[in-house]
Amino acid sequence: MIKKIYISFFIIFGILTFPFLIKYLIITQKSKFINNLYFNFPGIISNNKNCSDYDELLDKSLDKTFSASIINENGSVISSYNENISRIPASNLKLLSTAYVLSKYKLSKNFKTSLFIDGVNEYYLVGQGDPDLNYSDINKLLSNITDNKIININIFEIDSEYYWPNGWTNLDKEFDYGAPITSLALNSNENNEKNIHSLKSSIEKYITDKFPYSIINIKILDYSKKFYIMSSNELESIQSNPILSLITLANSESHNFTTESLFKNASNTWNDNNYFKLKNWLKNRGLNVDDSIISDASGLSRDNRVTTKLISSFLNKMKYSKDFSIYQSSLSIIGVRGTMANRLQNSKLQGKFFGKTGTLSNVFALSGYLYKDKKPIVISVIQNSENIDREKTYNLLKNIYELKACI
Repeated sequence: MIKKIYISFFIIFGILTFPFLIKYLIITQKSKFINNLYFNFPGIISNNKNCSDYDELLDKSLDKTFSASIINENGSVISSYNENISRIPASNLKLLSTAYVLSKYKLSKNFKTSLFIDGVNEYYLVGQGDPDLNYSDINKLLSNITDNKIININIFEIDSEYYWPNGWTNLDKEFDYGAPITSLALNSNENNEKNIHSLKSSIEKYITDKFPYSIINIKILDYSKKFYIMSSNELESIQSNPILSLITLANSESHNFTTESLFKNASNTWNDNNYFKLKNWLKNRGLNVDDSIISDASGLSRDNRVTTKLISSFLNKMKYSKDFSIYQSSLSIIGVRGTMANRLQNSKLQGKFFGKTGTLSNVFALSGYLYKDKKPIVISVIQNSENIDREKTYNLLKNIYELKACI
């Protein structure tokens, strides 16, 4: 009888204490298995701490054009300022989209540009948005074409309707950072004259020079008709840099074309400009995205609206992902590399902040991981204003670093 009482007691004790044990393991990140379960779990364990020093700092440093959120190493929100106001995040949106891409691929994954053959004279050229593709690569593929009386070459490309995500301005489209997002891009489409039509002309000249007595037919086919190549044989392919390199380019150097190409491939959305898959992915991890607007992957769209609460909550949860170390290594490092290489060099903060800047006219954002005593604090700051003050944000970062930990 006593034995049964003891067993019942331990069962009840276990049931009552199990949630606290799981919470402890999550907060302390002592189990990789539990960490990964939590990252994929559709919920957030969130606590608030009363940290008057941090609240006072934000109140003193910021005005109504700013939003800010700070989460300590244990996942507790230690201070915030207008964190529920939706703002244009600029390239801080890449923090969300590149994590999505990372969850879909192995780091060694490459994108391909390939030449296929069907029969003896029907060729198909298809790409996956390799940002480094150039004319030499195209000519290497074309060198596999053999002489024939008639040579038919079909080039797959997306409809021009989808060249740019919604919210990219006509002014942005004139610059290389606003280059069209296409599956066969030459040097990331940074030269407006090197488009699909110039590629077609280049291919025609190359093949005509090589086979002057052949009849050359070149067509541009809609990317959605790729099923044409299902029964074809691949002759050769050009491989992009691996995913890790591309994600680092997207985050550290804030390369818009690479970011959009990565997302198009990961979400299989070359034939539309809908980013609901990113919102659903975030929602399935417990993030509140109901009031968010996500119109692209790179953050160049001025239709985007997110909160610092969303960004900081995601960055905190990302710490539990099995890919976190890789993800963090792709970010810019203050005073060291990327878009923050020239910021706060030879200061206490050099090498201590891993994150992402975001810059548009009337927009500046800065979010990432600030290491104090080797422990990461999550910080997200966004300013939307006609009078952007970047120095105010960087000074805030320095002051946060100097503050004592909130106990």
